[in-house]
Amino acid sequence: MTESVRIATRQSRLALWQAEHVAGRLRTAHPGLVVELVPMTTQGDRILDRALASVGGKGLFIKELEQALVDDRADIAVHSMKDVPAELPPGMALVAMLERADARDAFVSQRYASFETLPQGARIGTSSQRRQCQLRHARPDLETATLRGNVETRLRKLAAGEFDAIILAAAGLKRLGLDEHIREHLATAVSLPAVGQAIVGIECRSSDARARELCAPLHDRDAGLCVAAERAFARRLEGSCQSPIAGYAVRAGDTLRLEGLVGSPDGHTVYRDALTGPAEASERLGIELAERLLAAGADRLLAALRGNEA
Repeated sequence: MTESVRIATRQSRLALWQAEHVAGRLRTAHPGLVVELVPMTTQGDRILDRALASVGGKGLFIKELEQALVDDRADIAVHSMKDVPAELPPGMALVAMLERADARDAFVSQRYASFETLPQGARIGTSSQRRQCQLRHARPDLETATLRGNVETRLRKLAAGEFDAIILAAAGLKRLGLDEHIREHLATAVSLPAVGQAIVGIECRSSDARARELCAPLHDRDAGLCVAAERAFARRLEGSCQSPIAGYAVRAGDTLRLEGLVGSPDGHTVYRDALTGPAEASERLGIELAERLLAAGADRLLAALRGNEA
C-alpha cells in the first residue's frame, strides 16, 4: 500500500509555493511518498476590507487549516510562522521548522529609492500593526494606511498610485520571484521583523506520531531554536491583536541573540531591548526578555491596549 500525506494550505500563490516546497522536501526525504495538497480559503483571506487587528488578528489565516486537521481531512498544515498565534489550540503541535529565509521587511516603491527619501506626508501601505508602529516611530511625518490582499494585489495597488510605497516581507517576494520590486531591505533597527517571519512551519495533531516522523527530516535546528525564543517572548507578553509586537532571534554557534519590541499603534511609545544567552535555553531567553520589557513599562501599555478592545 502506497503511503500518502495530505497538506492543508491556503490558496494564495505564496501559500501554495510554501506547501509545494514542503511537498517536494517530503518526497525527497521519503521516496515513493504520495503528497496531496488540500487548498482552502481562510477567513483572513475572505475579509479584505478591514484591518486584521479589527477582526481577530493573524490567527484568522490558520483556523480553517487546523479544523481540517481536527476533521481528518488533512494530516499536516503548512504555515508562515508569523501567522501562527503564540498559543496553539489543544491537540495541535508544531513539528518542523524549515530553514529561515531573509527575515527583513522590504521597502517597495515605484517613485522612491528608500524609506529615508520618502517626502514628508508620503502615504505608505501595510496591513501590520507591528510595521505601522515602527514606521510611525521612525517617521511621524508619514501617513500610514491599511493595505490588505495577497502580494500581487498589494503590488497592483501600489502601481495604481494608491500609495507612495508599501512594506512587504522580503522572503515572500523572493519566494515568488518578485524580488525585483524590492528597492531597499529595511534594517532591523528601523523595522524589527515579526515573530516567526520568513520561517515555514508544519503543524499536525499532537497525537499523530506518523506525521511527526514524516516531518522530522525537514526540521532545521537553528530555525527551531530561534522561533522558540521569539514565540516564548510573544506568549509571555500576552499581547492582543491590537498590540504591535516584534521579535527576532539569531543563532551564532552556542549562543542566541533575541531582540524584542512592544509599542503603541501610533508609534509614540516603543519599548525595545535585546538579550544574548545559551541557544539551548531559547525559550527561557524569550521569557526573560519579555519580563524585562514588561518591567520597563510595557505591562501598562499592553494592559491599556487590552482595555481598548473590551
